[in-house]
Amino acid sequence: MNARLHPIAFATAARTLRLAAALPPRDALFLESVTYSLLQSGGEFGQWLADNHRKVWRSGRASSVVEVRRSEDTLYVSLAEPERHNAFSRVMRDELREALTLATVDETITRVVLDGHGSCFSSGGDLAEFGSATSPLDSHLVRTTDSVAQLLLTIGERLGTRLECRVHGPNVGAGVELAAFAPRVVASAEATFRLPEVSMGLVPGAGGTVSVTRRIGRHRAALMILSGCEIDARTALDWGLIDEIGNGE
Repeated sequence: MNARLHPIAFATAARTLRLAAALPPRDALFLESVTYSLLQSGGEFGQWLADNHRKVWRSGRASSVVEVRRSEDTLYVSLAEPERHNAFSRVMRDELREALTLATVDETITRVVLDGHGSCFSSGGDLAEFGSATSPLDSHLVRTTDSVAQLLLTIGERLGTRLECRVHGPNVGAGVELAAFAPRVVASAEATFRLPEVSMGLVPGAGGTVSVTRRIGRHRAALMILSGCEIDARTALDWGLIDEIGNGE
């Protein structure tokens, strides 16, 4: 279906996945960001915006959408805008980046646990902000200079499986992509995972071509990204997208 309705995004995503699999993670993130920004200015994403312009997506809070607490050597970071299913907004990105930076500068933090309040870990990118970027270049610069994905890579390199993400409920887009950067992911039994960006004329933009590919391999990542199919927790465990089915909350 996506190949017929969104051929440019489909073909571009397939090519990006092939290239990203052969690149170091940070170079692959750069490639993903450039690709995403180009598609933002393309006709397929423009058509998606036009088709959905009548939908009203409520804007989120201007602050306090990420909760941070510390217990001994462990930093707990929670996405905390449950009334909007923890949509990954600019505010959430900035607050999450600020929280995670603590684990890169304070070596007494030897464990980080990331989770989300409410019905899911995250429903993905904030639809209320889609199409609001002033230019594709600005969008690319933000993703490469204020990158949560790169922070998670850095923390994971230092802490290994002591960087843990706990997920639950229906996780979409960025909610899947960011969680997959954690060396240890625990999901509740009812958790689901979906990457719908190609159906919007885009590719994953929160690092999914890197994080998901490195967890489940290029071919399974391609299946998820190109088809937009949803997988359940058992499939995610079998494929390696998660490491355990347990208490994802």
